[in-house]
Amino acid sequence: MKLTTTREDFLAPLQSVIGVVERRQTMPVLANVLLAARDGRLHITGTDLEVELVAASTVTVQQPGDITVPGRKLLDIFRSLPEKTTVTLSTEGERVSVRAGRSRFNRASFRGRFSESCQASRQRGAQTGIDCRPGV
Repeated sequence: MKLTTTREDFLAPLQSVIGVVERRQTMPVLANVLLAARDGRLHITGTDLEVELVAASTVTVQQPGDITVPGRKLLDIFRSLPEKTTVTLSTEGERVSVRAGRSRFNRASFRGRFSESCQASRQRGAQTGIDCRPGV
């Protein structure tokens, strides 16, 4: 996945969903947000398995894809950037890279483990409300 946007266009939807994302969870993946980029749109999803919030923004998508990243850390990164900064977010294997000007941030993702958590929940008959497609 690779996309380019402004700080404000990313920060607004992230702030909209972050309220449901807790720092400390019994399932670590619940501290993450799902970023889904395709067709010129970025959808950000946060859940606590009871409530799911989704917000979207228009971005430039160079390579579509889905990934989960720590929500609060991502919020802290985007808040620390100067206003009207152009930001490039890309995935490199299991890592997410955020680049803005001379700043570079790298975070781990839960791509593989996220799918495993979803599949385990489905086997127990749970309705998670999380997009559990393979590769997400």
